[in-house]
Amino acid sequence: MIDARDLRKEYGDFVAVEGSTFSVDQGEVFGVIGPNGAGKTTTLKMLAGLLEPTGGTAEIAGLDTETTEMREQLGFLPEESPLYEEMTPISYLKFFADLYDVPADVAKERMHETLDELQLEHKQRKLGDMSKGMKRKVAIARSLINDPDVLIYDEPASGLDPLTTNYVIEFTQQLAEDGKTIVFSAHNLFHVESICDRVAIMNEGQIVASGDLDELQAEYGETRYQVYTTVEVADAVRENGNFRTQVDSMDAVEETRTAAEDAGGQVVDIRTEESSLEEVFLNVAEAGTRGTRYVGEDGE
Repeated sequence: MIDARDLRKEYGDFVAVEGSTFSVDQGEVFGVIGPNGAGKTTTLKMLAGLLEPTGGTAEIAGLDTETTEMREQLGFLPEESPLYEEMTPISYLKFFADLYDVPADVAKERMHETLDELQLEHKQRKLGDMSKGMKRKVAIARSLINDPDVLIYDEPASGLDPLTTNYVIEFTQQLAEDGKTIVFSAHNLFHVESICDRVAIMNEGQIVASGDLDELQAEYGETRYQVYTTVEVADAVRENGNFRTQVDSMDAVEETRTAAEDAGGQVVDIRTEESSLEEVFLNVAEAGTRGTRYVGEDGE
């Protein structure tokens, strides 16, 4: 559905994006994460046809991203999305429906259905009088007015309160379940971890790691074991009437078991913990990896 090859964007001597290559399958949610200035927004804008690449190619549904036909299949939500504040949500969405040549009866049904799903009240209130969360919901509805197959969402929950943030994330997840293909960028890695099928990590304009969450965990994460014993052993801390020891290998688990038995006790529980996406991201960033790593392919 989305195919980007060697995307590059230069601003004079500054290279904002260098050689980004990735693909996104139909119905997939693809996350793009990285520190500020990593090239995430520039990449998304090139995909959306808002920036012309200095080099490389990008296609959506087999169409070049600079074509009108491609834009008809795309819904784009930028991180900052100023609205026409004198308009109401209904007049605003109708305006964009007209731009996309959506028939009036279809547009009316679609805009009311979407606003209802987003639980947006006050459909006739001026946008300038609405909260940031309400405006964000209207911007999301705008991205759906042409019923696109592909959605590109750059920080959809940026600056929103926790309740609205959770609702926006859940709504985005529902869109994916409905078959939309989504490219999703967010600084909150918990949201990315909860919604994305695969993730690309960007740093200094490059994709430095890419794969599904299990593959990234296996390549860059760590596995920890929490061993609970009835007696105190080395490095244990008391917890809920037992003693907990954290170790990083099964050999260490067996050593803890032996130590507990030698002290007249036993192991009562072993819990496995995997690194979060945030920990994986920090490991990749600290490693200073250069060049794309597609984990899970050919042993990588």
